[in-house]
Amino acid sequence: MPDTNPELQLEVSDLHAHYGESHILHGMNFAVPKGEVVTLLGRNGAGKTTTMKAIMGIVQKRGGSIRFEGQELVGLPSNRIARLGLAYCPEERGIFSSLNVTENILLPPVVKPGGMSLQDIHGLFPRLKERGYSQGTKLSGGEAQMLAIARILRTGASLLLLDEPTEGLAPLIVQQIGDIIRDLKRRGYTILLVEQNFRFAATVADRHFVVENGVVVDWLPNDQIGQSTEKLKKYLGV
Repeated sequence: MPDTNPELQLEVSDLHAHYGESHILHGMNFAVPKGEVVTLLGRNGAGKTTTMKAIMGIVQKRGGSIRFEGQELVGLPSNRIARLGLAYCPEERGIFSSLNVTENILLPPVVKPGGMSLQDIHGLFPRLKERGYSQGTKLSGGEAQMLAIARILRTGASLLLLDEPTEGLAPLIVQQIGDIIRDLKRRGYTILLVEQNFRFAATVADRHFVVENGVVVDWLPNDQIGQSTEKLKKYLGV
């Protein structure tokens, strides 16, 4: 895999992961340069979400190597991984329905210096400021996704793992999520993004890795995605 940026924030090498007796990841290999948005593209069941959970230590039965800023993560528990500066936004969003929007934002602990203040978050997500006293159960899908992303920005994490942030959202909201991801990149965040919608991914990402059956089977820089549309459609089954 060519490396156009020598400063790699995340390096995944020969990563294997299991759920019980089920072998899900079969030797994942990819790298995420600091300050880039990198996508994992693939069909449902390809192993994209499992890869993110393995990086965060949520899948404990894992082998191979995951290095974040040079430090090995395999063998570390999730709480120590988070304190190094990684944050995970799951597909199911995990909004606490008994808490209002502001309480949800303030719930995660600050684990490293440099996280956004509540004022900063409101500047990035003005809708969440308007909805500050609304319960988690009363949010639209787009508002819930914005809250799920906003909640991890206070922690001080520099690497954000976003799992299917556009899933089930209306086109206008998808566009807003894209604007937010580009804004976060401008602020210096590194983002690993799981997506099935490669057309959306092409609007935000620097490079793409295609995942099938728990391995990376192809990769391409974003400036080549236009000429690779038919190949991507076959990979993704669209």
